[in-house]
Amino acid sequence: MTGTSYRSPESIEEAVDLLAASSGTVDILAGGTDLIIQMQGSIGDQRLIINVKHISEMMQATLTDDALLLGPAMCCAELTSRADIKQWFPGLIESAYLIGSSQVQGRASVGGNLCNASPAADTIPALIALGAVCHIVGPSGERSVNAEDFVTGVSSNCMADNELLRCIQIARPEPNTADAYLRFIPRSEMDIAVAGAAVSVTVNDGVCTSARVAIGAVATTALLVPAAAAALVGSDLGEDALDAAAAASTLAAKPITDRRGTVEFRKHIVGVLTKRAAGIAAARARGN
Repeated sequence: MTGTSYRSPESIEEAVDLLAASSGTVDILAGGTDLIIQMQGSIGDQRLIINVKHISEMMQATLTDDALLLGPAMCCAELTSRADIKQWFPGLIESAYLIGSSQVQGRASVGGNLCNASPAADTIPALIALGAVCHIVGPSGERSVNAEDFVTGVSSNCMADNELLRCIQIARPEPNTADAYLRFIPRSEMDIAVAGAAVSVTVNDGVCTSARVAIGAVATTALLVPAAAAALVGSDLGEDALDAAAAASTLAAKPITDRRGTVEFRKHIVGVLTKRAAGIAAARARGN
């Protein structure tokens, strides 16, 4: 059996000190919905669980004039209830709302979803499309990593064992900018994505002047797709531009075949989702 210790620090500094002093396996409990399952039947060295839900900074979401500062342990139920955040980041709220059941929503967090690094995570493409920045802290200080560079593989991320995700920062969108997130699942709810797509666009005088497109569940990590964004920028976001963005996402996808979908199906459906999400984001950016 694994010897397990549990700590519940009340500050970032205390959490970092615990990380620095630990010599065994350390798990950060931001929600625990994945961690508890992963720990079942585990054996090995001493394990330390650090519950960060008692750190007020980790549990809050602050919307300033410049950015959303999202505490990575704030539960999805609380986040999705924030009308002020939904007004500016509807795609992010859509992705967070899709994580599990109502019971899971009361524990799961965007930061936990990001750090767990599942290829099918819903919030990761949404964060990438929004140009989110991840602020990481550890014994050596603090550093920042763009959301598209945070996840490095299946269930792995860029953080060292003694580092902690302190905050997710998302700049306030420019005027006439909006985002959207869509996924495909074989059931009506409570399933993981077979494919997902997030799109953010800026529309000025009827022309798309900026865009970011990210796709999920079709590679080992969620992918930023610059070619899909390039297909949208400079266009009126009409059918031809949307079709070109869809084709770019299909081309960028590198899925596998499993019981939930074939390579061919996943490549096709991620293009469809990109087109639809871009259309929704465009309508929102135009104020419709």
